[in-house]
Amino acid sequence: MQRYQDLEQFAVPPHFRGRGKVMVQLWWTVQATLFSASPQFLYGFRRFLLRLFGAKIGKGVLIRPTARVTYPWFLEVGDHAWIGDDTVLYNLAPIRLGSHVALAHGVYICTGFHEIDKPTFDIGAAPVVIEDEAWLANDCFISPGVTVGHGTVIGARSTVLKDMPAGMVCVGHPCRPVRPRQPGDAAQPTGARP
Repeated sequence: MQRYQDLEQFAVPPHFRGRGKVMVQLWWTVQATLFSASPQFLYGFRRFLLRLFGAKIGKGVLIRPTARVTYPWFLEVGDHAWIGDDTVLYNLAPIRLGSHVALAHGVYICTGFHEIDKPTFDIGAAPVVIEDEAWLANDCFISPGVTVGHGTVIGARSTVLKDMPAGMVCVGHPCRPVRPRQPGDAAQPTGARP
């Protein structure tokens, strides 16, 4: 019988995490305690904790306490961005969020993948960029290596498997552009302010 994957042979490459095991565990402990237990209004405290662990966080960024960041040293956020409840930034590679980006609740940005054609199930990662003024509505999934263009809206529960162009409203599984975004558009995709 053919072996598709042999997880006993899996190994994380040296330096893949960007920091040593102790630093990774320290961050995960801080995130599980101080970060997630902090009252909602303590946005500055959560920005401080992320910066302490190497994240580049702009001014006025609002991050909810239930948001999860795998490796802060691979995170860059521009000014006045919002990161909603239960958002996961699975950043095994850099994630860059531009200024005035809004991530609604339950957004999952994934930079990691496995090599499905290798029985050793090798792990890899590709960066994700969400450009300025983009809005990702509730429960979106963003795949490794994707760029979401400037001002683009990704509709609720969309699955983004490739780059999305600037200034568009995009929806679906897989996500696709459906029309230009116009300044002053009424909110169609669901999403909430942090």
